[in-house]
Amino acid sequence: METGAFVFIQTDIGAEMKVFEKLSKIPEVKEVYVVYGIYDVIAKIEANSLEKIREIIINRIRRIPEIRTTSTMVIVEGTRK
Repeated sequence: METGAFVFIQTDIGAEMKVFEKLSKIPEVKEVYVVYGIYDVIAKIEANSLEKIREIIINRIRRIPEIRTTSTMVIVEGTRK
């Protein structure tokens, strides 16, 4: 069963599209959006375990130099239409 999370990201000023492109290349990142508001980018990630989600966030996403901060929300329950 897949585990999912939304990662809310603040980037350096003007770096939204660069971060968007880098996130799009990570296989576990299933959706990426550039947004307006307190966050600049939102990414949905899916993996086979919570440990793998943690690894992706720490070792892949947070190491993108243009990312200032992240806030992660693990998906507990959901539905797809």
